[in-house]
Parts: sequence; structure tokens; C-alpha cells
Amino acid sequence: MSVHNTTHESSRSTTAQSHSLLDDIVGISASALLASVGIFLMDSGHVVTGGIAGLALLISYATPLSFSVVWIIASLPFLPLAVWKKGWNFTLRSLIAIVLVSLFTQLVSYNMGPLEIDPLFGAVAGNVVASIGVLGLFRHRSSLGGFNVVALIAQEQYHWRAGYVQLVIDLAIVAGAFFVATPMIVLYSAVGAFVFNFILALNHREGRYNG
Repeated sequence: MSVHNTTHESSRSTTAQSHSLLDDIVGISASALLASVGIFLMDSGHVVTGGIAGLALLISYATPLSFSVVWIIASLPFLPLAVWKKGWNFTLRSLIAIVLVSLFTQLVSYNMGPLEIDPLFGAVAGNVVASIGVLGLFRHRSSLGGFNVVALIAQEQYHWRAGYVQLVIDLAIVAGAFFVATPMIVLYSAVGAFVFNFILALNHREGRYNG
């Protein structure tokens, strides 16, 4: 294959990965909805996960505060870090995703809940669905804020896989579930957090997307 053809195909591939405004609106909205369904499944199984979502679930189990309220409050302190390291474009996209997840979790809960499901199923299925949503957000240069931002910065600055960085953070958060849940629920939560980050680590790599 000639250099010209290789260059042409590379250029065409890069162009194919770019997104229009409509692409981003639909992609971020759909991804936020998927993440919300995943969170709903975890909540229905009374398990937790990592990240701000896990922290918000933990606090909502231990206090009268709703997940959506804690989610927004806990996400805000990370926004200045996102502006500093990732820029306003990424930060605004992430803020939109955060607000959408807050709204969608209430909408999903209202229309689908309450459900009583097996905790292990809630942990695994919830994290699988949520991880697909988060991957979609990454694809559209967005995130769920919080520790997602820390993991992405670590990947870009130190070339550490975002999924592995997130896993370490998530396991620390899941360990906090010992204060509000049984050891078996904590174990299921840890399995779910591993599934979430394993999917992220396999599918999200630095420089993979240009859109």
C-alpha cells in the first residue's frame, strides 16, 4: 500500500471519528441515561459502586438525603480541577452530563421502581450498564466528573490506564460500605466495581478518539 493511500485512509478514519453538535447532544444524553439505569440497578440491589456515584449511594443509604442531591453536591468540588486540567469545553460537557444523570436517576426510579433484585445481579448488571454509559461520555469528550476527571488526568499526564486508576479509588470507596452494609453486600459491590473498571480499562485508551 502506498504512503499516499495510507495517509488518505488515516485522514478518512480521523474524519469519521469527529462529531457534530447533534452527535454530541444525542451521545451525551443517551450515555447519561444508560449511566442512570445502571445506578438504578445498583440502588435496587442495595449495593454501592466506586466514584462519586458510589459515594452518593453510600450517603443516601446512611442519611435522608436523596442520591440526586448528594450526587450534585459531591461533584461540584471537582469542576475547578476539570477546568484547570481539561479546559472549559470538557468541563461544560461534564457538567451537562452530571445534571442529566441527576435528572435521569429520578426519572428512571419513578418509572421503573421500586424493584427488589438480587444484590449480585444489581452489582454486576448495574456496573456493566453504567460503564457503557461512561464510555459513551468519554467518546464525546465528557465524563461524570468527580473521580472520573482524576482518572482521565492521570491517564493523560502519566499514561496510567483510566480504568485502573479508577479501580483503586473505587475499591477505597467500596470499603466504606462496611459502615452501612453487610460484608456480603460489600463483596458484591467490590465485584461490581471491578467489572466497571475492567470494562473501562479494556475499552478506553489515550488517543483512541478524536471526535
